[in-house]
Amino acid sequence: MTEKTVPPVSLTRYAWLSIAAAVVTISLKSAAYVLTGSVGLLSDALESFVNLAAAIVALFALRMVSRPANDEFTFGYSKVEYFASGFEGGMILLAAAGIIITALPRLINPQPLEQLGIGLVISVVATLINLGVALVLMRAGKQYGSITLEADARHLMTDVWTTAGVLIGIVLVWATGYVRLDPIIALLVAANILFTGYRLLKRSGRGLMDVSLPPDELRAVKSILESYQTQGVKYHALRSRQAAARKFLAVHLLVPGSWTVYRGHQLAEQVEQQVLATVPNTNIVTHIEPIEDPISMEDAPLDRQA
Repeated sequence: MTEKTVPPVSLTRYAWLSIAAAVVTISLKSAAYVLTGSVGLLSDALESFVNLAAAIVALFALRMVSRPANDEFTFGYSKVEYFASGFEGGMILLAAAGIIITALPRLINPQPLEQLGIGLVISVVATLINLGVALVLMRAGKQYGSITLEADARHLMTDVWTTAGVLIGIVLVWATGYVRLDPIIALLVAANILFTGYRLLKRSGRGLMDVSLPPDELRAVKSILESYQTQGVKYHALRSRQAAARKFLAVHLLVPGSWTVYRGHQLAEQVEQQVLATVPNTNIVTHIEPIEDPISMEDAPLDRQA
């Protein structure tokens, strides 16, 4: 068994950045709502409170992920990222529900909006802050394989889209005088972010259920294994799972029974190094079996779990 991992990097600074952005945008959007009375801007401010809660959870998750493995958690704490991502998804759904609850009464009893110009300017500034932070978090999430940062980035992007939709609604209200457009736009934005929350919850659930590696990575691993067929080597029982940034593989290598233990070990080491170079941050376990022994083939059904 061989393992190669990315050197541990503290990602908590990105969570602190997200927390700071949430505090600033809450202040700006709340001020915009007070000035304009727009239910769209109120729903936008409510979502920023959800962003703050999600960012705090992300901070705790990233701190836990950085802990080294121990006797109790021998594979480390990387799966906690799925809980954080699931929480993010739940918070997004909660934000959408808050927007819907706030917008429906205004749809029935529309209210005039005030000081729209100042409110628009404040909201644009808040949106640009969220957009910049979301891009930073998304880049870091992909670079370090952190689904917590990626989920936080997607959460902030839903906030950006929310504000963009709200601003469009306010501009249309300003131009047409049709005040019901304000809650209508808010409801459309809520429907959009419901989908984002659902996707995050689905991804977190699949991760907690030990979903296998992406098809492209599995194809790359199989290509390496199949390249040894010319040496009389086959494989089966290839299984994989993910724990956020960490990936786990297990495979049985079928070699000629006349091989020495040393030769089989050298083959396994070579295969493992090739796989690790192709799929970094992976823990891979290989099991050597004699290809002529019928007992070796009893594990073949495990291939369905790859």
